[in-house]
Order: sequence, then C-alpha cells, then structure tokens
Amino acid sequence: MSASLNAVAATTVTTAQDPACAEPLAVLGRDVTVPLVTGGEVTYAALDYAASAPALQRVWDDVAAYAPYYGSVHRGAGYLSQLSTDLFEQSRATVAEFLDCRPGDQVVFTRSTTDSLNLLAAVLPADCQVFVFETEHHASLLPWTNAQVTYLNAPRTPAEAVATLERALADREPYGPALVCVTGASNVTGELWPVKELAAAAHAHGARIVLDAAQLAPHHPVSVRDLDVDWVAFSGHKLYAPFGSGVLAGRADWLQEAEPYLAGGGASRKVSRREDGGVDVEWHTTAARHEAGSPNVIGVYSIASACRALSEAGFDNLVAREQQLVTRVREGLAEVPAVRVLSLFGDDAPRVGVISFVVDGWNSSHCAAALSAEYGIGVRDGLFCAHPLVRTLLGSEPQAQGECGAPEAAPGERSLNAIRVSFGAGTPDEHVERFVRAVKELVADGAKWQYRTEEGRCVPAV
Repeated sequence: MSASLNAVAATTVTTAQDPACAEPLAVLGRDVTVPLVTGGEVTYAALDYAASAPALQRVWDDVAAYAPYYGSVHRGAGYLSQLSTDLFEQSRATVAEFLDCRPGDQVVFTRSTTDSLNLLAAVLPADCQVFVFETEHHASLLPWTNAQVTYLNAPRTPAEAVATLERALADREPYGPALVCVTGASNVTGELWPVKELAAAAHAHGARIVLDAAQLAPHHPVSVRDLDVDWVAFSGHKLYAPFGSGVLAGRADWLQEAEPYLAGGGASRKVSRREDGGVDVEWHTTAARHEAGSPNVIGVYSIASACRALSEAGFDNLVAREQQLVTRVREGLAEVPAVRVLSLFGDDAPRVGVISFVVDGWNSSHCAAALSAEYGIGVRDGLFCAHPLVRTLLGSEPQAQGECGAPEAAPGERSLNAIRVSFGAGTPDEHVERFVRAVKELVADGAKWQYRTEEGRCVPAV
C-alpha cells in the first residue's frame, strides 16, 4: 500500500477489543429512537441482523476517511485513480487473509452472496451435477438452472446430513464433475452445519463444494484451508459492511476456464477487429475476468474494513458474548409455553445468533408488527427466503390468523410463517432483554393496539 493510502487509513483510530470487555462493537443506529403507537419513543432494537447487519462504526469511519480520495479503479493514470486501485487490490488481499485462502485461490468481488453463487453456477463445467439440501436459502437453492440438480431432503442430525450426501454422490450417474452447495449456518434456525465433514464426503466422491457463509462469516471465523471447501461466498451487508458488495473466493480453474460472467470493460484484456467484421477478445485470467464494469470500490473497501475490525476484536470474544445472548433468548422463550423454537438438529445443536419461532394463538406477522409498534423491536416474519425449510419445520401445524394474515398466504391457503430474531456483535444486552420481556407480555396480555392487513403487511390500525 502506498504511503499516502496508509495516511488515509490512519485517519481512523483502531484498537482491538479488550478480551475482558463484554461490550458490543459500536454500530451505526445504536442511538436511533422510534415512535411507539402507545405513545412516546424508545431506542430502536435492531434484531434483524440475519437480513442486514448494521454498519460497524469502524467501517463507516474508514469509508469516510477514504471518500475524498475516491477515484476510478484500474482505468486511470491520475493519482487518485492509482490510489483507489491500490486500495481495491489491498482489500482483495485482506479478504483472502480473513478467509485463510490457499495459495492460488482467487477472490472475486460481486454484489452479494446471491450474485456470487449465480456466478459460480455460470462457470460450471459441462454436464456438472449439483447437490443441494432443501434447507438452503434461495440464494443457494435456486441458481443451478443450467445443471442437473439433486435436491436432498432435510436431515435431522449433522451425521444424517453427511450420510445423505455420501449416498447421493455414490449413486450419481454418470460419474462426472459435481458440486455440493451447503450453508455454514442456517438463516432460519442459526444451527451450524458440519461443513468440514461434508467437504470430506464431497472430495471422497470426486465432487467439489461451495460454502454459503452469509450467516457464518459474521459470527465465526471461516477458514477455506481448514474447512477444505473449494469456494466460499458471503455478503458485505451481513458482515457489518453496507454498499452492496459480496465475495466469491476459492479455486481458480473453473473461473478461468469459463466465459466471463459479464462481458465488458475490465474483463477483457485485448479486443481487436477481424477481417470478417467481427471481434476477437482475449479475456483476463485473473479475478478481473468476472468483474466487468466499474467495480463498487466503496463496497469492497467496506468489506475489507469489516474483516479487519472483526479479526482485531477477536472471534473468541465475539463468539463467547454472542453465545451468552443466544442462551438468554432461548431460556427466555423456553419460559413461555406458547412459544416453539424451530430446529432441525435439536436443542443442543451449536448455533449462531439466529432464532426462529412460532407462538400458539398468534399469526407471526401480527406478533412481529406488535413487537415493532409497541416495543420498538425490529424482527422479521415470513418464510425467510427459505420456503422449503420453513415449511418442513412448521409441517402441518395450524396457526391462528389473529389480527392479520401472513403476506405469503395465497387465497384459500392456510397461513404458514414464523418469526425470526437475529443479533450479533453490535447487539446490546438491553435489546435482548427487551425482546424477551415483550414476547412474554404479548403472550400473557395480548397486544395493546388493533392491527389490520394493508398491502400484504400487518400494520397498526389508525
């Protein structure tokens, strides 16, 4: 990194978190107040980290320090352009270090996890077979439209997941290229999947594996080398880094051998006219091959900043504190007989700060609306872009319609949705305590306000 760029980075003071400190990391929005329908205001409790985590203050400060130096990447001879190019490529190195990539692995910057997995789907070799559990987020369930896909039933234990995959891979015909796609942590239950064991099973049967780390990377260290996965994908906006960037990191060969994901400037190394009137194109063999167009430099730098901040804070500290919050929420919900927490692997399964549940006698949309309007708590309700998994977990259990119906319920279809609370490194203890107290009060006393369905959402009646 140039001396000038070091000076830019130095404008933000950074310190590693004290291991003895149990305070959450500083995030934007921690002091925002919101109105309550019952009167007054309260500090907003953001408990929807699984959808988008708030930006770390550190990330925001780093981006603000760089913003005056913003310039075009890989294109210009000007000083700011060269500075920005230096920062962009240093960010790539930072992400590779954060993921503990192997020598020769490529880090490709994308728009999101969804974009990363669609990129990988676009570069699959001919006749590649894909194996994916029905429990996946739609981002990793749906991109494989040009491949032969085998959808695997939801396992009920980690061991069953490994055995199910081994049987499917052993039975595949013909025995050609194959890819397994698996989540690291469920965006519905928060449960950790046996990634290392699944990778070993995949490789034993001549297949490769891609890890959807969208819900894992913000909560746990992810080592490509140790897990022995071929690729990993994640999104910046779940890693406390806004601005719409993502990462696909891993083996270079399939990426280098395929046509560019997008054709255009940046992906092309040389373009020339032919005598017959057409054009010949020589594409880059580096990560630039799949990064056509002007890249999101701010988004990329924010991811690198978040990677540094989480590493400096220490994942041991972050995991330990988050597990205290997980325990508090689970114990609090267990005290409410009407609440059922959703789980594939059982109560003792290790998990991150993502918990989904249903409440007897409540439509989940109604409960989520009351948590927001009456307590200033932001959670999520619905099927969480993991419809097959949530439907499997809910089964045929009926849900009372309550005051409002679920937006997913078609005319004549029974309402089927859940509530998800999620948190992480920036969550104060008070937000979790308020949530537990609010659920208990709503179940015991009912909502204090009337609600109605408006444009598919449950909202306070006025």
